[in-house]
Amino acid sequence: MNAQQPKVAVVYQAHPLPATNGIIKPMKPGGYADSGADIAYALKKNNTTVITPADNPFIDQDLDWVFPDTDAGIRHAIDKGANCIWLNTTLYAEHPITTYLNRGVSVVGQLPLLAALYDDKWTTNHLLKDNGLPIPDAIQVHYKDFKNHPLQFPLPAVAKPVRGRGSEGVTLIHTPEEYEAVLNHLFETDRYGATVYIESFLPGEEITVTVMPPGEYAIHGKHVPKPAPWCLPAVRRFNHENGIAPYNGTVAVIHNSAVLSDREEASMPIRQVYEQCIAAAKLVGLRAPVRIDCRQDSTGNYKLFDLNMKPNMTGAARPHRHDQDSLTALAARKIGWSYTDLLENMLAQRWHV
Repeated sequence: MNAQQPKVAVVYQAHPLPATNGIIKPMKPGGYADSGADIAYALKKNNTTVITPADNPFIDQDLDWVFPDTDAGIRHAIDKGANCIWLNTTLYAEHPITTYLNRGVSVVGQLPLLAALYDDKWTTNHLLKDNGLPIPDAIQVHYKDFKNHPLQFPLPAVAKPVRGRGSEGVTLIHTPEEYEAVLNHLFETDRYGATVYIESFLPGEEITVTVMPPGEYAIHGKHVPKPAPWCLPAVRRFNHENGIAPYNGTVAVIHNSAVLSDREEASMPIRQVYEQCIAAAKLVGLRAPVRIDCRQDSTGNYKLFDLNMKPNMTGAARPHRHDQDSLTALAARKIGWSYTDLLENMLAQRWHV
């Protein structure tokens, strides 16, 4: 961690990511400027030094609070005095922040190379499986194979982009006819690339677990060292639409999510999931929170079906966004953290090369 007092600039995704082996990660409209503004506003209100592109940012103008994640945007932030860049953006191996990692600038976020590698569901889930962690059975379907060969995978199944973002493009498939229609749509949009990920549908309860990196934390007013990754309380997801949790941009997570009770958390299945999620987070080299979605199969056993290197970080910090707490923010409240407390603890784990 950098010993300097942090002067934080938050960056957002300014442009679509380059394709990787023909696979495209769709860009969120606005590039996370909304959650970036939530972060910057909450930190500034808590008297952390926050550098913003606008000298007097308006509370409801997202782009007043965040810099684009381009080389020019990062340079602008540093020229204005920032010594810490908060990477509220999607990373790739050659992301412009890599230029500044050995120049005394600290960051909140993942190492770009690892974020890019493990944003690929096929790569990540094979890593987890090879290390004995439970994942759903899955295949990849390429466009040319889809046209020439029938599906050789049991239904129901879930189709999703290989480099997805939330629930966008994720669809439950019940029949061969639905399979053909769904994949035709995914390929024809040209939004996700020439490959689709197909995995077994898990019909049981869904939870999401945020794994925090090792570090020094403030919990209930006490200094708490955490020498290893650790889990925030799990959040149950409910009110699925056709078996899939809806995209949070459509349905705010506070309307379909609830933190587990102490009794539920103490159960053996949940304790086992926590251990598995911690093992998974270690494998991907987390340096900031990682969110892992888990769901029970038909026998009641949890499987890890989606590892997110960049959890959503929206928060109910600004008055017009009172319902925008993220799953991680909901989990943090269970241990006594406000949204601002969560951010300050994340900031305390900032790192530099």
